[in-house]
Amino acid sequence: MPLDTSDSELLAVRAAELYYEENKTQDEIGAILRITRWKVGRLLAQARERGIIRIEIVHPRARRLGLERDLAARFGLTDAVVVPAPLDDVELQSRVAEAAADYLVSMRPVPRLLGLSWGRTLHQVAESLPVGWSTGVNVVQLNGGVSLSKRPGTAAATATMIAQKAGGEATLLPTPAILERLETKRAIEGDRTVGGVIQLARTAHAYLFSAGPADTSSVHVDSGYLTADDIARLVERGAVGDVLGRYITADGEIADPELDARTLGLGLDELRAAKRSILAVGGESKHAVARAIVTHGLCSVLVTDEHTARFLLGRDIDADPLTDDTDPTAPREDTP
Repeated sequence: MPLDTSDSELLAVRAAELYYEENKTQDEIGAILRITRWKVGRLLAQARERGIIRIEIVHPRARRLGLERDLAARFGLTDAVVVPAPLDDVELQSRVAEAAADYLVSMRPVPRLLGLSWGRTLHQVAESLPVGWSTGVNVVQLNGGVSLSKRPGTAAATATMIAQKAGGEATLLPTPAILERLETKRAIEGDRTVGGVIQLARTAHAYLFSAGPADTSSVHVDSGYLTADDIARLVERGAVGDVLGRYITADGEIADPELDARTLGLGLDELRAAKRSILAVGGESKHAVARAIVTHGLCSVLVTDEHTARFLLGRDIDADPLTDDTDPTAPREDTP
């Protein structure tokens, strides 16, 4: 005689208790409950489906595998890394940076020449990498980063740190990110040394970059390249953030061609054509620019947090993270 719904649910609860709390095998559970091993597997699956079981990996370097698969499929990415999102924005940026560092360590083949942008997130990536993370990896800057403010910038330090930790050398682009005059920018680009760095950057085996929001928290404001009024004008032109110092719209296009012409370094077309372009980005303020980047082919690998991932997929940011991942009731070794 088949069990009614309430009896079946109670049996599923009992099977789950024995499996997860008592660490019983499915054979042992079957003997205790006087049901077949196959029935035990079905009960555990029902417990998961009905929300009776909640299993969550809470380590800060855990990953949301279901979201990673969905991002890769939706946007045609080579790879995606999604980490849990803490409540604190500072901790969130740290987790994304650590995940990007872990990704670099695991990359195969090893990128013997790594093209690198600059910014707060990437400096944290450099700090998170262990000494000896690889061997013989050289780094070349993708865009200018000499600070124009009294506060020292981190562009050169970031590239040097990543290279030194891998026993390599850093080739720096010792220029501002944005020039005041187009003529000055063209003259600097025409310099043999600067032109050589840019040409070397085009040959990099992989690019690692982040993205900035179109607001006054931008590193370009902090570094003295732009003012709050400049940012306001960019937003009026549809800018959602910057990539390699180039402000883009939601359509992945340049927001201000005149400003872009004065921006020194690799451009969007070169980023799209890269062998592997890794975007490390997280936080609500960067949701719009992250969507523009992944939607319009400006990265092939995405490292981000789960809230940003759900935003990109059009899902509820506050959804249960367990619904995104592999079924934790998958059979253990004791099942066929």
